[in-house]
Order: sequence, then C-alpha cells, then structure tokens
Amino acid sequence: MKKRFDRFFPWLFVIGDVTILVVSFLLASLVLSGENEFFGPDPSMFFIFILVWLVITLLRKDYKWGRTVKSEKILEKELGSLTWFLAIVAIIWMPVYSDSLRLTYFFVLSSCLFFFLGFYRVSLHLVLRKYRSKGFNYRNAVILGKGRESTQLEQIIRLRKDFGIRFLGYYDDKVVGPLAKGNISKFFDDALEKKIDLIYIHEYLDEKLIKKVIHFADEHYIKVKIIPGNTLQLEKKLSFSKYGDFFVINVNEVPLDYVFNRVMKRGFDLIFSLFVTVFILSWLIPLVGLLIKLESKGPIFFIQERNGENNEVFSCLKFRSMTPNDYADTHQAVKNDPRVTRIGAFLRQTSLDEMPQFLNVLIGDMSIVGPRPHTVPMNKLFQTQIEKYNSRHKIKPGITGLAQVKGFRGEIENAFQIRSRVRLDFFYIQKWSIWLDLSICVRTVYELLLNRENAY
Repeated sequence: MKKRFDRFFPWLFVIGDVTILVVSFLLASLVLSGENEFFGPDPSMFFIFILVWLVITLLRKDYKWGRTVKSEKILEKELGSLTWFLAIVAIIWMPVYSDSLRLTYFFVLSSCLFFFLGFYRVSLHLVLRKYRSKGFNYRNAVILGKGRESTQLEQIIRLRKDFGIRFLGYYDDKVVGPLAKGNISKFFDDALEKKIDLIYIHEYLDEKLIKKVIHFADEHYIKVKIIPGNTLQLEKKLSFSKYGDFFVINVNEVPLDYVFNRVMKRGFDLIFSLFVTVFILSWLIPLVGLLIKLESKGPIFFIQERNGENNEVFSCLKFRSMTPNDYADTHQAVKNDPRVTRIGAFLRQTSLDEMPQFLNVLIGDMSIVGPRPHTVPMNKLFQTQIEKYNSRHKIKPGITGLAQVKGFRGEIENAFQIRSRVRLDFFYIQKWSIWLDLSICVRTVYELLLNRENAY
C-alpha cells in the first residue's frame, strides 16, 4: 500500500493553475476576436501575468492545504487571490482599450478563471480526500497523554478517514486497554520502529518532557502537534490546525513544508542546474576529466555516499582531486594534504571540484542552497556529539549554504565549527525564503572570488 504521494505530485497544483490561466486568457480572446484581429494581451504578457499570479498565491499561501482543510476555505482563498490578480491585470493591461470590449473581455476572463480555478482546486481537494479515505497517503499518529481532549481528538480522527491519519494508540502511564501502547518512555523505543509521522501531545504533560519529545521529533523528522490548554509555554513560533471544531497547535512546521515553497525551490534548482549543465558542464567535464587522467590514474569522478534529506544516503559527485586512497570517507582533506594532486589543488581552491553536484541537483538528490552534506561516518559521529544535529536533514542538502557564506567552509577542526554550522543550518531551515536562497547564491560568488582561506 502506497503511503505517500509521488514526490512530483505537488507540481500538479502549480501546473494546473498556470494551465487554467493560459486557457482562460485564450478563451476570452477567442470569444471577442474578429476574423482578422486578435483581441487580448500580447502573448508575451502571459508570462508577466503568470508571474504575478504565482507571487500572489505565494504571499497568500494558497497552496497550504492541510489534511483537515475544508473546500469552502479553498474557495475563499481562491476568490481572494483572484480579486488581487484581476485588479493588477486591470491596472497593467485594460487601460489600453477604451471601448466596451474591455469590459466584456474582463467579464469573460473573470468568469473563466473563477469557474475553472475553483473547479480544479476543489476537485483536486476532493480526490485527495477520497484517496486518503481508501487508506492511501496516510500518516501514522500517536497521542502522548490521555485526557478528555485526547479522547475527543481520537474520535474525530477515527470518524474522518479522509484526513488520512492512522491512529496507532496512546502512550501514557495511566492508560489500559487495546489502545494502550505503554508508558511515555516506551514511546521513544517504538517511534522509529512503528514509523510514526505525527505526535499529538496533551498539554498536561510535564514541560521538560514536552520539550524532550519535540527535540526527539526534530531529530527524526516527525511532526508535533499540541492538544492545547491555558498554561502551555513554548519557545517556537506556533500555528494551528483545525479538526472539525477541535484545534491543535502545530509546533515544528518549517516554510518548506508548504507545497508552493517546495515547488518554487525545486523550480529554481531545475532552471539553475539545467543552465549550468548545458552551458558549463558540457565542456568542463571533458576538459577537467582529461587533466585528471593526464596527472594520475583513476576515475574522473569521486563518488561518495553522503546523508541527504531525511538522512537518506545518496551518491554525491565531485571531480576527483586526490590520488585514490582508502581514507577518503573518514579523513577530511587538510592543509597541504599529500593525497591532493596538482590539478586537484586547483580544483579545490576554486571549488570547481564541486561542480558535478549540479547533476545531483538536476536528478533531485540535492538543492542549490541548503545544509552541506557530510559523509556517512562523519554524520554518525556528529549525531552523538551535537544537539539537534539531525534536524539539518529536514531538507535537501545544498551545493552552498548559509554556513558556508558565513565563513564555516572547508575542514572541520573543532566542535565550535560544527556547532556553528548546525546552528546556521537550523536557522536557514526555519527562515527559508526564495530571497534568502538568492542572497546566499550572490554571497557564494563573492566568497569564491575573494575568500579562499579554507579552500584546500
């Protein structure tokens, strides 16, 4: 039974909207165009209008569809975004026409957009709910702490199969019966084995225990929601989810949990990496490969297993900069490292050895910007030494990152450096925006040109 949608499913939201925009503009134009005259915006304006629409939906968080959202809420968001969009279209394009045709065009366009967008979004929402009610795309959930509110939430989850939440049981020292899974200490032993996706914590639990659970969840990429009361105090920014008339508090959401943000970041990655692959790697790989082969025996690429999103292992590509050796996974490159070849020293100093990772971005293992991936042995070591280390794997690793442009690049010599990297990675994940990615890219160019202190 398939538990999750295909990784490319979120693109349906954006592709569907863009298709409807283009079709609606064309339909309105066809209705009003004469035999020899096309009425409507210049085709080049379509790209501007599509960009305007995507910006509006981003700012209004149109694609933030929780499992419990109602169709009415989706239509409400669509109407609000459509109002803003049509107002901007009217300001940019409509003044070009002064006759009554512009009003007719505007009416036809508005009607098409309202009907098609509303129909598409609600249909997609209903299909998704039906799909979940059949037992697909589910999330395994448990409740920590039994109380009146916990029982109410359990009943709602069991009644609403379309939420796609599979309730596994309670962890509480006082609970008995078939749904009792043991005390809360046992939860930490069961969480990974049972593949838990959602943790609901009753507010009456001890605050230190709540923070311990949240820390555990961050380390293992599990969502946490609090069954609220009046005394809860947490350090994180909170949002709410509604289950019928019942509210829970979302604790560890991040910007890249939202569909539109993921699509936008992936779109940026694809465009950037495709450009680099076609116009740079197409000639750089043969050239560098020849130089590597002329200097030393061995492969052109150095392929190393590293931990990526959700700690999954992937094959990270680099140009080989060292003579083949058995210590590459466990021994970092150091200054004046005898393993580094002459061409390798140049590649490392200029960071050209990292260029093949644009292929990793293209196939989806990495992102342009994100936490830098470490080797599997280093990852295992740091997990035992650094608090919240695993939280940096909530998103895809990057070719560059916030830690790198802040000076934490190259060899890790002490605990302060890795702690600083993790702190900056965590900040990046919490504060992500496309503008932050762009600024890091610009800063990376500056660092590559003017600051090569730790590049060896």
